[in-house]
Amino acid sequence: HDMKPKKQCPNGWTEYSNLCFIYVFHAMSWAQAQRNCDFMKANLASVHTFEEYKFVQHLIFNSTHASQQTWLGGSDAQENGYWFWIDGTQFRYTNWYWCPGQPNNDYFTSERCLQINSSGKCWDNKSCTNLLPSVCVKNIESFLGHSKA
Repeated sequence: HDMKPKKQCPNGWTEYSNLCFIYVFHAMSWAQAQRNCDFMKANLASVHTFEEYKFVQHLIFNSTHASQQTWLGGSDAQENGYWFWIDGTQFRYTNWYWCPGQPNNDYFTSERCLQINSSGKCWDNKSCTNLLPSVCVKNIESFLGHSKA
């Protein structure tokens, strides 16, 4: 009876496609938000498909009953216009996520970090020191007590 227990996200986390997501109400700067995810062995959330995008929006809406502006794990802080996900996954630049005219890669702005739900729906780059709630993500595998992390 070598039945592997069904992997599941722990209390408070929501499963989507072998990942576990959590909405963090506490408003923090982008770096503080990432550090907070880090304490939970997670990262600020990355988004790779339209379905995942909708899922994260629903997660935020279900948590707050609003389209709350929220940090995701995208940043171009290293170099203007070069966007990365903090979890190391590939950032594919797709126009339909961004608000019209965003990201406004103006060399004088300090808007280096990615928020979702600007004007209720789309992505916008915002100053990383803004205080916003956030979404963390981690791999469902990492919750197994004796999995190879």
